[in-house]
Amino acid sequence: MAARAVRAVGSGLTQAAPSTTRRAVLWVPDWPVVAALAQAGLTPDTPAAVLHGRGMIAVSAAARAAGVARGMRKRLAQSRCPQLVILPHDEGRDARAFEAVASAAEQVVAGVEITRPGLLMIPAEGAARFHGSEEALAEALVTAVAEHARCESAVGAADGLLAAIVAARQQVIVTPGASAEFLAPLPVDTLALAATERAQRQAVEELVSVLVRLGIFTLQEFTALPAADVVARFGAVGAWARRMALGEDVAPPVLRRQEDDITVEHAFEEPAERVEQLAFVAEQVAQELDAALLAAGMRCSRVRIVATTDRGDSLERVWRTDVGTRANAFAKHMADRVRWQLEGWLSGTAAGPERAPLTSLAVIAEDVIPLGSEQAYLWGGVSGADDRARRALERIQGLLGLEGVLSAREQGGRSPRDRVQLLAWGQEAQPARRIEHPWPGQIPDPAPATVLPVPAPLQVLDAGGSPVTVDRRLRVSAPPTWVRFEADPRDAVAQAAHRHPSSGHVGGDDGPVWDVPQPVEAWAGPWPVVERWWSEDSSRRAYMQIALRGGGGEAHGGEAHGAEGRGGGRRDVDGRGAVAILAAFTGGRWQLEAVYD
Repeated sequence: MAARAVRAVGSGLTQAAPSTTRRAVLWVPDWPVVAALAQAGLTPDTPAAVLHGRGMIAVSAAARAAGVARGMRKRLAQSRCPQLVILPHDEGRDARAFEAVASAAEQVVAGVEITRPGLLMIPAEGAARFHGSEEALAEALVTAVAEHARCESAVGAADGLLAAIVAARQQVIVTPGASAEFLAPLPVDTLALAATERAQRQAVEELVSVLVRLGIFTLQEFTALPAADVVARFGAVGAWARRMALGEDVAPPVLRRQEDDITVEHAFEEPAERVEQLAFVAEQVAQELDAALLAAGMRCSRVRIVATTDRGDSLERVWRTDVGTRANAFAKHMADRVRWQLEGWLSGTAAGPERAPLTSLAVIAEDVIPLGSEQAYLWGGVSGADDRARRALERIQGLLGLEGVLSAREQGGRSPRDRVQLLAWGQEAQPARRIEHPWPGQIPDPAPATVLPVPAPLQVLDAGGSPVTVDRRLRVSAPPTWVRFEADPRDAVAQAAHRHPSSGHVGGDDGPVWDVPQPVEAWAGPWPVVERWWSEDSSRRAYMQIALRGGGGEAHGGEAHGAEGRGGGRRDVDGRGAVAILAAFTGGRWQLEAVYD
């Protein structure tokens, strides 16, 4: 199947972004099931699917025609297609078998990179000039794979990783500079196609789920969001997804000289010709390369695997790595790929030199740059500093135990404290309370910046100095006019934000500033939260947002009520300028729950 050229709709005057690379992508549809069928000795027209976990991760064309789809459970799939052949998932098999496809592509163009089994990246510009055009390059690649690897493939070309992958799946050539326009009408779940690692795929799928719930269905709608808001809400995965949707590369170009490659070599005492000999060697060289990169303070984006046979033949293959240098992650990632690559060469499936025992192995880290020297995007993204931070946290966790380092993530709940779940660093688990479930009485957004681990006592007073109360019908006894803290709130806030507590005194001899009543500028609420009303440990609280004088007169979550008060300038709740608080009325008393920035 040859690629067809299309021109994305537009003026034709768009220029490619400076951080994009023109590339071609070769894609073999349903590769896991293609490799599994070949290993089982079955024909490509067999209705088959690869099962992993509880669902199908790859489905053959014949099974798809019978109604079987990816993600479908085994019983449902077999009810749709009684003749369905269920095949096991095996990443090693997929990688070993894909060596035949990579070797076939290398008959046409040098420098192919395996992004993942089933997907090859090819530098398009030089190869297209050699073959005359990108269309001619695509046709030559498809023909070579069909002849040597005996499977169908598709080729596309575009600027940027995601656009090139989509172009291959649609068999099109996208005009230079038109990738963003080409991607714009596609659904946001297209972003998952550019994820190369399982953990990255899961993060992207979670992002897509949130975007859809927010009513953002296309990449054009996603890229229309302000970059700063995307990064603030979704972090590194949001920055990565936005770059992909704009037709840009994973990372901006590094504006400095690249360092020398780092090489780890291994010589076999006896020529290796059995797969069992390779597992230990693959793990050893991967760990040595990881240690060498760490010792040099470097990271790499590509690894070249070079082996020599006892006949003197040299075998080479390049794998792209996107796991950075996180402790253990890089070594494990590369150990798997080195082992799969060596097994692929020993199996004799490649369209290159005949199978022969291996005598030496070299693993070379390419595109090597110092950690932290990556040029950052304007709105951030993953950098070498992030990698070093991950390593530091993992080392601390090793010293203190699994619960020694915790990370926070959002979960369902009514109060800000309920909506935070603490997990051990690196732990993956389903939220204890689902975000998408209804939460009647939930405190309206935006969420406060700092939630106190233990609520601090508080007095909310009216104009006459009497306590403000909230009855069971949510009637406020009088407008809040003053707020008085019974203890220094800055110590509690500092503890919650992991800062050094303050002394509680600010200038002069007038006593602690927190002991002075703070005038209320505006307030909103109250919002009732009644939980487990049927049990003895029932909880009834009424929340109120209160903006203190100097906060701009605006409460965040609902209709703001003004409050006349005496007193002058701005007084900080936490010593950093925060003047909006979330207070809760429970058991006849007020308490400070959280602080807004």
